[in-house]
Amino acid sequence: MTTIGFLACETTLPNAGEERRGDAFEHDLMIAALVPAFKTAGLTLRIIGWEAPLEQFSGIDAVMLGTAWDYQDKAQAFLGKLDALEASGIIVCNSHDIVRWNITKTYLRELAERGAATIPTRWMNDVTAADARAAMDAFECDKIVVKRQIGAGALGQELLVRDALPPADWRFGHAAMVQPFLPAIAEEGELSFIFIGGELSHAVRKRPAKGEYRIQSLYGGLEDAHTPSAEEVAAAGDIIAALPNFGASEPPLYARIDMLRGDDRPDGKNLMVMEAEMIEPYLYPEQGPQLGERLARAILKRVGSQ
Repeated sequence: MTTIGFLACETTLPNAGEERRGDAFEHDLMIAALVPAFKTAGLTLRIIGWEAPLEQFSGIDAVMLGTAWDYQDKAQAFLGKLDALEASGIIVCNSHDIVRWNITKTYLRELAERGAATIPTRWMNDVTAADARAAMDAFECDKIVVKRQIGAGALGQELLVRDALPPADWRFGHAAMVQPFLPAIAEEGELSFIFIGGELSHAVRKRPAKGEYRIQSLYGGLEDAHTPSAEEVAAAGDIIAALPNFGASEPPLYARIDMLRGDDRPDGKNLMVMEAEMIEPYLYPEQGPQLGERLARAILKRVGSQ
């Protein structure tokens, strides 16, 4: 039987005890959706920490990056492990080439160069209070969001307000992307489009809890199934089409395209890409009841083609 590894991290693994992340229940939901579907397809799913020694991957035919949700703090070690897995003959989904491109959010700049509608962004090696004020002036706004260029789950993210800027000696402390805060995040919410093998599986609307702006479950975010319009599907599909393929004959095994509606643009594309998540995105199985079956079929195709 073909064995698929599901890469987790030390704080999403079920035996993490009190150290387990507050959103580790999402790991459990993913596993619950995948195990029966994979079994039906003749696949065995093995949960394994991505930092486990290489010999523990013996017998695994392919790995999904799963809930490796601490990679941003160990980026080079993470990339090195993917290299080692691929070198040992294990299929890595998504591939090392995709992950290396996707791991730094400057990929959004490349998507913009290819015509994707993106949120206005300043790319900086670090951010000071003076930088924040200058960004607000440039964006003509009173609120900005400062994010890590290598980051996940809004961890370390800052929402800065003109009337309450941090002291002059403040530093963000990371290579950053700075964007205007868009009210649509609280009004309409963020829309996520989950693609499996290049085909749309399902869509989700994510909204922050009252008084919050972050939509992740760690901060009380709420999500509901979303029936996308034809225009929304086309907008998300345009992002999939703009992704580099690195010479591969097939699209990424999975991708989550996160989008937010902005003001009307001259080109009419007011749905803007926030993230093209292809490393370890949560894929919202509760809102996509066919996710397990779709992934099983897609990964069987990958394994069978090798």
